[in-house]
Amino acid sequence: MDNTRLFLYAALAFVSLLIWQQWQVDYGPKPAVTEQSQPASPAGEVTNANQANDLPAIESLPNEEATKKDNKVMAGGELIRVETDVVEVLIDTRGGVIESLKLKQYPVDVDHPDQYLELLFQRPDEIHVLQNGLRSADAPAPTHYDLFSSPQSEYRLAEGQDELRVPLRWEKDGIEVVKTYVFHRGDYLIDLKHRVNNNGNKQWKGSEYRQITRSRPLSTSRFLYTYTGAVVYNEEIKYEKVSFDDMEEKPLRLESDSGWAAMLQHYFLSSIVARPDEKILFYTLANTRQLPKTYSVGMKSAIQSVAPGQSTEFASELFVGPKLVDRLEEIAPGLELTVDYGVLTFLSKPMAWYMAWLDRLVGNWGLAIILLTLTVKLLLFKLSETSYKSMARMRKLTPRLKSLKERYGDDRQRMNQAMMELYKEEKVNPMGGCLPMLIQVPIFLALYWSLLENVELRQASFLWIDDLSAMDPYYILPILMGLSMLIQQKLNPAPTDPMQAKVMMVLPLVFSVFFAFFPAGLVLYWVANNTLSIAQQWIITRRIESGEDK
Repeated sequence: MDNTRLFLYAALAFVSLLIWQQWQVDYGPKPAVTEQSQPASPAGEVTNANQANDLPAIESLPNEEATKKDNKVMAGGELIRVETDVVEVLIDTRGGVIESLKLKQYPVDVDHPDQYLELLFQRPDEIHVLQNGLRSADAPAPTHYDLFSSPQSEYRLAEGQDELRVPLRWEKDGIEVVKTYVFHRGDYLIDLKHRVNNNGNKQWKGSEYRQITRSRPLSTSRFLYTYTGAVVYNEEIKYEKVSFDDMEEKPLRLESDSGWAAMLQHYFLSSIVARPDEKILFYTLANTRQLPKTYSVGMKSAIQSVAPGQSTEFASELFVGPKLVDRLEEIAPGLELTVDYGVLTFLSKPMAWYMAWLDRLVGNWGLAIILLTLTVKLLLFKLSETSYKSMARMRKLTPRLKSLKERYGDDRQRMNQAMMELYKEEKVNPMGGCLPMLIQVPIFLALYWSLLENVELRQASFLWIDDLSAMDPYYILPILMGLSMLIQQKLNPAPTDPMQAKVMMVLPLVFSVFFAFFPAGLVLYWVANNTLSIAQQWIITRRIESGEDK
């Protein structure tokens, strides 16, 4: 058993994992849902009949029916510009929708540091926005299609200012609603508040909805799988993915005691977090009658009543930004699970934490990965030593095994019997190197997910590499890995089967091409791992062949 075979096992395990994940998406268990009927025509003014599909249903109130209004075409409102030290935001006064949010600390790529990644956007062929509003069966209530007013068209976080409040006002028939977004210094958390002031002479009843609406991504990686879609979480179901296909097949309706909902993509998320004591209804909507098709995941509050002359407030939190585990853990239980380490979270998460600690220690993610490799090698030193000793003894027996093959020719039964006698005589276990190598396969997969999900590696540089989360632009690391595999083959016992020997000679080239499309940080780990393995194996092989180690 040699290190080349380890790559085969790792590749098989990796492909099997991706197949299993896709099976879970297609056929895995879905959260239990509570069916609720939707009125044929939602109340409120909307742009057109298609757009009405992205409004959550109104719960039927006792002895009352949702009113039906004609759909009216509406123009867009004015754009309010908001800037803090970490985000640039555009809020449309039509509905108070956050339709653009750029991350000032995350450029689109290393070649354009002044072009910030736009996480929320609204384009002709793609959309990802945050929508919210109020719903009432028989009273005025602004949805994300109603027009708000704002005292300013631009807000900027000033020096020494820790929070920035952006108020939007709407009023109709004595019902005043003040929607307020609160931005914080150095943070991607946004407070959302709807204050309802009943200045009329009738009781107001209604609920708040908050939803994330986006279209399917226009392109996905063919080599690296990362989940893009919705997730809902509460203490009962824990973490449940709801794909775009799930939304089309059957809308989610799930009553819950608090929780959160999110749309995930590689390295980033947009999420809505309910108050800890809030009764909510999770829901999804698939609006497939327009282009681009849009999909919404959201939550709706319980109905609140406001007597004339009284007020009430709906409140929740929005997090729109990078998947920073430490910060997500502080915001809400389970929100850190959006950093999806897969089935090997128990290994991947400590690895990610340890790499982050090493990066703070040495100031470079590439060096941190090399030090992680050294740590893993030290932890597995005795297992590796057992494996390399077994392979060295097998290598020492190679000439005698070849002579047995020549002696018995095609008589496989006699040859196998003679080989077993030789192993017994020399006290060699031909499978002695298998288990230690197989133990490294889950470590490889765990490291793969920790590197794939770690946003800190995005655009982290090392020597000639500008981005350790992307493939090596010059293919130097994949070539070095192929060369290291060739060297390891020279140290391993040669296969007695000529066909197997030819296959093994081709494998370094195959895996160099295979790993050329992997994140450079992952390939760096394997180059460092192979280099340390070669040194350890060479020393052990030299000792055994010289008779120093019996």
